[in-house]
Amino acid sequence: MSTLPFRSSSEQMQNAAQCLKAIAHPARLQMIEILLDQEMSVGELAEATSTPHNVASEHLSRMKNHGLLSSFRDGRNTIYRIEEPGLRSIIQCVQARYRTSG
Repeated sequence: MSTLPFRSSSEQMQNAAQCLKAIAHPARLQMIEILLDQEMSVGELAEATSTPHNVASEHLSRMKNHGLLSSFRDGRNTIYRIEEPGLRSIIQCVQARYRTSG
């Protein structure tokens, strides 16, 4: 007799969906991809993703509010870094599915 696998509760799935919504934007996915390699300031991420500074700041704040990123001040700059190690697996999955060769 086999046992049923663990199933997440509705509340857990609601929380998971909210977390996924926090990264469900092309610029946010790009920012995460960049931050997996190095910490960067808002301005650097804005430039790297061709996103206006204020919009980049909003994207980063949204991900930080969900506990995915953390930040610290370096003079006048706010530097962001990955806080949630599981983001690497999510980005690897996205890359494997949606990147085409060549």
